[in-house]
Amino acid sequence: MKVAISQSNYIPWKGYFDLISKVDVFVLYDDMQYTRRDWRNRNKIKTPQGLQWLTIPVEVKGKYLQKINETRISDPSWAGNHLKSIELNYKKAAYYDVWFPKIAAWYAEAGSFEYLSEVNHYFLREICKCFKIETKLVDSRDFQISGAKTDALISVIDQLSAVSEYFSGPSAKNYLEEAPFNERNIEIKWMEYTAYPEYSQTGDTFEHGVSILDAIFQMGIRCTEFMKFK
Repeated sequence: MKVAISQSNYIPWKGYFDLISKVDVFVLYDDMQYTRRDWRNRNKIKTPQGLQWLTIPVEVKGKYLQKINETRISDPSWAGNHLKSIELNYKKAAYYDVWFPKIAAWYAEAGSFEYLSEVNHYFLREICKCFKIETKLVDSRDFQISGAKTDALISVIDQLSAVSEYFSGPSAKNYLEEAPFNERNIEIKWMEYTAYPEYSQTGDTFEHGVSILDAIFQMGIRCTEFMKFK
């Protein structure tokens, strides 16, 4: 079985979905400490004026050690505000009329959630359905986690059955210890996030590191042709 373990991100970029598509089980590891100014509660969209952040406001004052799945949303109007920004900046995109009603329905649902993890998990599941990604998304709260960094990952893997390959983004090379994986005959597969082809996008300079919503509005379901699903 192929497995990946990662913290949830808000409407993440295409590389995140490429990682999901490579594995049989994807563990959303939101038992990690929430980090500010990160991808947990925000992402970028492309506008005619450049990049724009869409940020979910969350409660952080005095909660420095809170986990991602303990982080509450502080302003319920965030969903409507984000949807307005999306409408304004993508209404001329080729697949706007096809996708905006569906995405508007997602925001209507997500706007009722209390916790950041609920929002992130919901969008991930809905987008995976659209791309026909059949990977099983699992909440880390379903596991007994012990230790930190590599030990924590191994504690999750040990509770899954017949894991043969572990997929990870390249940034984990800075801390991941390979020995425990080798002891279990688990091969580590490092994702490669370079050499993505460009698609039609607003503006003169192409930007790969934006929310998947950009590719969806610009290319529709064909956006998977500009990813690494296979």
